[in-house]
Amino acid sequence: MAVQTLTPFRFDNSYARALQPGFYAPARPATVPAPRLLFLNRELADELGVDAEALGGEAGAAVFAGNALPEGAEPIAQAYAGHQFGGFSPQLGDGRALLLGEVIDTHGRRRDIALKGSGRTAFSRGGDGKAAVGPMLREVLIGEAMHALGIPTTRALAVAATGEPVRREALLPGAVLTRVAASHLRVGTFQFFAARGQIDQLRQLADYAIARHDPDLVGTPDRFLGLLRRVAQRQAALVAQWLNVGFIHGVMNTDNMTVSGETIDYGPCAFIEAYDPEAVFSSIDHGGRYAYGNQPLIARWNIARLAEALLPLIAASEDEADVARAVEQATEVIDAFPAWHAAALLRGQRAKLGLPVDARPDEDEADAALVADWLALLQAQKVDFTLAWRRLADAAEGQDVWLQPLFADPAALDAWLARWHARTGAHGGTGADRAARMRQVNPAVIPRNHQVEAALAAATDDDLAPFERLLAALKRPFDGTADQADYMAPAPADVTAGYQTFCGT
Repeated sequence: MAVQTLTPFRFDNSYARALQPGFYAPARPATVPAPRLLFLNRELADELGVDAEALGGEAGAAVFAGNALPEGAEPIAQAYAGHQFGGFSPQLGDGRALLLGEVIDTHGRRRDIALKGSGRTAFSRGGDGKAAVGPMLREVLIGEAMHALGIPTTRALAVAATGEPVRREALLPGAVLTRVAASHLRVGTFQFFAARGQIDQLRQLADYAIARHDPDLVGTPDRFLGLLRRVAQRQAALVAQWLNVGFIHGVMNTDNMTVSGETIDYGPCAFIEAYDPEAVFSSIDHGGRYAYGNQPLIARWNIARLAEALLPLIAASEDEADVARAVEQATEVIDAFPAWHAAALLRGQRAKLGLPVDARPDEDEADAALVADWLALLQAQKVDFTLAWRRLADAAEGQDVWLQPLFADPAALDAWLARWHARTGAHGGTGADRAARMRQVNPAVIPRNHQVEAALAAATDDDLAPFERLLAALKRPFDGTADQADYMAPAPADVTAGYQTFCGT
């Protein structure tokens, strides 16, 4: 059993305090034979008000591997359900994760501190509850890349090797991730209680979520409808940000959609290279349900499932008229989702094009058409998504020479560029100023899939140097400096064509 040795976190555990067992199952992390720290996020530790120096040695490795339970921790496995690839599982829960507790960070924000890969829980359903080095370091790379790109995300505080193997497709070295999140409340958390008809518990959960994420709604008559609306708006904006950097989550089950609006669970995720709305890299997504271009549709579908779960709370009573009114109100939110998403997407695309993000409403249709035609060009000519946007910034300065070689048919590009120059020129300013703004939103460096796999393969063989170099580049996505050149080049087309990602479970 884990023992208490360190007090690095000032825990204030509202979830365990406000809610009772049934919302969670108490648990303890498994003891491992040889804890060793592979990664410590010192920047994040400072943000959390944690002494990184105290956690950098053997004592820290013991904490992050689960061998030492910090003072004030109340480890629990949270209960939740979820639709997985469209099929409903009434009980999932943290099968290989534990919420150690919560801290208030240096900005006054409440943050969860959780272990992933720390062993079996009451929700493990036959799994071993463990994790391997590669998937846990993938969470570091993608999470830190998303953070640097300005996209709401859970983050890795640490990864510790366990010194024991885990069996997946082969025997792999084990590891535990320490994940930080605004919360781990999911759409599936609400589904868990709704599916059981436990309305009192559902109300407790919703009131807790509102107090934590939308405190201005506390006590208001329509707070549950308000919660649905806020979650929908956050997810509409989040998925727009994903699309604008070419990110595919890969497993958008309802248990992987947070109410906080943070990206969670970097399992079978990937970034597109040649632009293709139908791109799928997840080995388990056989039907393309979670393809790149389907993500807004799936997000709306997930919001509809949240609406169903919240319906007993949105309705003023069980009276037929009240229920009908609640259905109408929830449907209005679901139907508003595409417009919220489209507005967030276009706002981001305007910035990427060098246009004012707050353009007049009468310009929406023309700007949306300009973007659509640009993306159609990229798709038709199989152009790398990230490079095309980045080199469009060069074209803003008149340097078309860097953009044109990406296109097999430069004539089609030239016709589009003429429209774009006319549109951007109408707003004045110099091409240099426009290019500078565009380079602040169009990354030069993303987690290229082949680079990620190479770094993780080396780390699995106990060579962390490639991982550390890639991580350093990902933390500066907009620089585009010479030392990042190796990380800006796309993979050969044949490598991307056969690329698959895996869950790691």
